[in-house]
Amino acid sequence: MPDRPDKPSPPSSDQLAAAHDRTIPDVIGPDLRVLFAGINPGLYSAATGHHFARPGNRFWPTLHRGGFTPRQFRPDEQHELLDLGIGITNFVARATAKANELTSDELHAGGRNLIHTVERYRPGWLAVLGVTAYRAALGPKDAKVGEQKSQFSSTKVWLLPNPSGLNAHWTPAALAEEFGRLKAVSG
Repeated sequence: MPDRPDKPSPPSSDQLAAAHDRTIPDVIGPDLRVLFAGINPGLYSAATGHHFARPGNRFWPTLHRGGFTPRQFRPDEQHELLDLGIGITNFVARATAKANELTSDELHAGGRNLIHTVERYRPGWLAVLGVTAYRAALGPKDAKVGEQKSQFSSTKVWLLPNPSGLNAHWTPAALAEEFGRLKAVSG
């Protein structure tokens, strides 16, 4: 069996096109300290089968800089997060080129599914990655980044900025600081 390359090859344009509407399994298990919830997978992630896989997505560097991981993980190492008490899920499972392709019905249904997932696994914290998605699917329309008043069962909720490279008004340092605030309270 050949060694796995350090950096997987990027998907081709045909592979990206074929990834539309695919899903990626959650990285989830019992006894999580934090369950990170993205909006939905992008085509690059669906083509590779790894969350936050598109180059330029700042999730993995921010997770490390915020203190959650001992080094910066690659997307293909996502299952190693479970050993650290960290998981990943999404509001909506189907992949799209952009999150604005999702309907409000999909976001509302995704919010209900996310609550069921949280009630089943009972992580210490649910970290929602995206203010707009949270407001549309679950939260009050004036929700802001940080700890939320609402919680699901015993799971507390923290709202984080979306780490997508498209969310450029949040600098890498500011993202890391915000992730670090959650890390400080979540252990």
